[in-house]
Amino acid sequence: MFSAETIANYLKGTVEGDLSTSVTSVARIEQGKPGTLCFFANPKYEKYVYTTKASIILLNKDYELKGKITPTIIRVDNAYEGVASVLGLFESAKAVNKKGCEYPSKISWRSKRGKNCYIGAFAYIAKGVKLGDNVKIYPHVYIGDNVTIGDNTIVYSGVKIYHGCVVGANCIIHSGSIIGADGFGFAPQANGEYKKIPQIGNVVIEDNIEIGACTTIDRSTMGSTVIHSGVKLDNLIQIAHNVEIGKNTVIAAQTGIAGSVKVGENCVFAGQAGIVGHLNVGDRVTIASKSGVSNNVPSDRAMLGFPAMEASKYKRSFVVFRNLPELKNAVDELIKKVAVLEKNQDSKADE
Repeated sequence: MFSAETIANYLKGTVEGDLSTSVTSVARIEQGKPGTLCFFANPKYEKYVYTTKASIILLNKDYELKGKITPTIIRVDNAYEGVASVLGLFESAKAVNKKGCEYPSKISWRSKRGKNCYIGAFAYIAKGVKLGDNVKIYPHVYIGDNVTIGDNTIVYSGVKIYHGCVVGANCIIHSGSIIGADGFGFAPQANGEYKKIPQIGNVVIEDNIEIGACTTIDRSTMGSTVIHSGVKLDNLIQIAHNVEIGKNTVIAAQTGIAGSVKVGENCVFAGQAGIVGHLNVGDRVTIASKSGVSNNVPSDRAMLGFPAMEASKYKRSFVVFRNLPELKNAVDELIKKVAVLEKNQDSKADE
């Protein structure tokens, strides 16, 4: 339970109303009820500011009320960012501070652990592993030889991290993800068979990264597949060998990035986007859902379609090709009329 005063101090905001008003959870503004906190940031939800039954509401400092409301108000610079911080506050209050090693688990005597680590039941920690302080390894996790994991990182149940990979500090890897499996490298032979190319590199995941459930990041053929700091990956993403993803890039579910692609910083890839191998994608690039990128993309572009093109060009093209059936019918009619005119012209010429 948190009071309005506590939350306001945490957010560096100001309270309008009862400082002692307390809440136990966070709710959407249209679903607010006593004991919950909600926020208003999207104009289409403005009517709920005046009808919500929530106990506390976060509002932007520059928002002017157009009527009376019942909740206690906390004014902040950005209500959307504020509620994200509040959710973190509630999450930290609920978190169980797990420590120690559960039985049974297998921990090599040749591994090293920092302070206050947690190793769940049936976890396997191989030789040469180095765990930083406050690392949490949940049950049924496999950590291969010589893996390094930084401070405060959480590895949830069922994750597999192959040998030699590096995971930074303050990361979260969700259940079922696989880090460091072999890249898809096979050399075609004269007899039609494929010979496996050894994948001798690793995966390097820097700090402050979150990886969703069942996402796979392949180890490099040589060198490293690199995920730079601040990247956020959704569930069910495939990142192939030798890929490099720049800082603070966000990628949604079911996206596939083929081998040796270099992605810049602060990019946004929507769901089911696909990137052909060996391409360069610049900084601050947005790729729309289900788009297929088959050429290099300069910085500061928005791409859409398959094959992907600049969004503005795609939208102009869409105006044309969505009317192709009608255009075809019109062309067919013109062809018939031209044929009739030609026939009449030939008849006059024969007279």
